[in-house]
Amino acid sequence: MTRRTVRIAMNGVTGRMGHRQHLVRSILALREQGGLDLGNGETLWPEPVLVGRREHALRALAEQHGLTEWSTDLDAVLADESVEIYFDAQVTSARVEAIRKAVAAGKHIYTEKPTAGDLAGALELARLASEKGVKHGVVQDKIFLPGLLKLKRLIDGGFFGEILSVRGEFGYWVFEGDWQDAQRPSWNYRAEDGGGIVVDMFPHWEYVLHELFGRVTSVSAHVATHIPQRWDEQGKPYAATADDAAYGIFQLEGGTIAQINSSWAVRVNRDELVEFQVDGTHGSAVAGLRNCRVQHRSATPKPVWNPDIPATEAFRDQWQEVPDNAGFDNGFKAQWELFLKHVVLDEPYQWDLLAGARGVQLAELGLRSAAEGRRLEVPEVSL
Repeated sequence: MTRRTVRIAMNGVTGRMGHRQHLVRSILALREQGGLDLGNGETLWPEPVLVGRREHALRALAEQHGLTEWSTDLDAVLADESVEIYFDAQVTSARVEAIRKAVAAGKHIYTEKPTAGDLAGALELARLASEKGVKHGVVQDKIFLPGLLKLKRLIDGGFFGEILSVRGEFGYWVFEGDWQDAQRPSWNYRAEDGGGIVVDMFPHWEYVLHELFGRVTSVSAHVATHIPQRWDEQGKPYAATADDAAYGIFQLEGGTIAQINSSWAVRVNRDELVEFQVDGTHGSAVAGLRNCRVQHRSATPKPVWNPDIPATEAFRDQWQEVPDNAGFDNGFKAQWELFLKHVVLDEPYQWDLLAGARGVQLAELGLRSAAEGRRLEVPEVSL
């Protein structure tokens, strides 16, 4: 078996998501398993080139993982013809200019979302990449998670009959930073730095809804900044200017209604940090990141409303667990494998920069809906 090395410029991997999910659990995990089997007697070997602004952080990260290539000079890395792919996990405000440069240098593009701060910027990136003829992909990790893969299996098998509604609950309590350290960086709560839960999560909800249930055709949203003051990484108080909670209602093509609550100011009383309940004429399901439970219409109980007596039924016990029936890999790694095969073998790949632009569009319209207090149509995007 021969080995083909693919050099990947990885920008932003000193951050939490870029480090844990993309570098360690995806690219380094592929190396630990001996590379990616391309199925033709050839193995793809990913060779990361770490890129960032902080020299000491890059050097420490490289030493930690036994890597030798890192640089604070993005232009020099992009000028290196041996680098084939540019990956971006930076803060959103720095992403557009870096991807522009990478496209101009002829690199294939793989990026975290949101791809830009507004729809115009996201569409520009999609257009530039298309005109340059480079391959491009956007991280859409949630649909590769075990719970949603099981949900997709149920949909494809016709379990639900007609799907009537989707209800999503996402979030957890992010500490303010005064008496316990916050679990998220402070820029997430400053609108001027590109923060906000709508910008962060509505792109996720767009592709989850689009891939599983149908295109979003309208949105009605209400947003809030429930915690107006937080404390930053240096322990200094600052004004939280970005939304930390969003309550959205989405009309989907075909008539399904989706309602998704997203909050960093909610305490968890569910089995997982995100759960989706899908109700259909023939059955219902509740899916999280890993697990999925179902209740078929033939096994649906017949509760009767009576507030004068204690509940006599354990409702959660009336649901059946969906078996794994397969091994599930890390969702980020699974999508990396598909993108690498897209680049090397030209295999089909649908989660491109135009798909990423749909997520930016939904976030933009969600914020506008909240500001104007009305439902907005979501037109189809195109180059």
